[in-house]
Amino acid sequence: MRRFGEAVTAGQRYVARPGAYAVLIQGSDVLLTHQAEPEPEFQLPGGGIDAGEQPLAALHREILEETGWSIALTRRLGAYRRYVFMPDYDLWAEKVCAIYLARPIRQLGPPTEPHHIAVWSPLDQAARIVTDHGAQHYLRQLMP
Repeated sequence: MRRFGEAVTAGQRYVARPGAYAVLIQGSDVLLTHQAEPEPEFQLPGGGIDAGEQPLAALHREILEETGWSIALTRRLGAYRRYVFMPDYDLWAEKVCAIYLARPIRQLGPPTEPHHIAVWSPLDQAARIVTDHGAQHYLRQLMP
């Protein structure tokens, strides 16, 4: 599996943290989430899969929490691995990120996840402003 981001730190114990994320396209724009804390950054909406939760159920839940939108899945684009420190959880994680292509269906309300706002961005700009290099890779694959 392809890996993006920082190198593994020798001697550091990482906890497996699977996640599901989506590229949500409407016309020529992509729906991103901007997370203000702990570090301000643009991200693909999605997140961790809770124990006992199915990946697609987690994806729907996370997108609703982070953007307020319901979605329809189109297809799985791929997956990648990254090793990061997650300050919200005080955790060193081995994140395995599954990426899906989806369509936003309806905005049901504002994001409910603290410090998140939904942001529409042109695809080429989204590929530059998301901070996760794996997410950048999948956004660039969708560019004409």
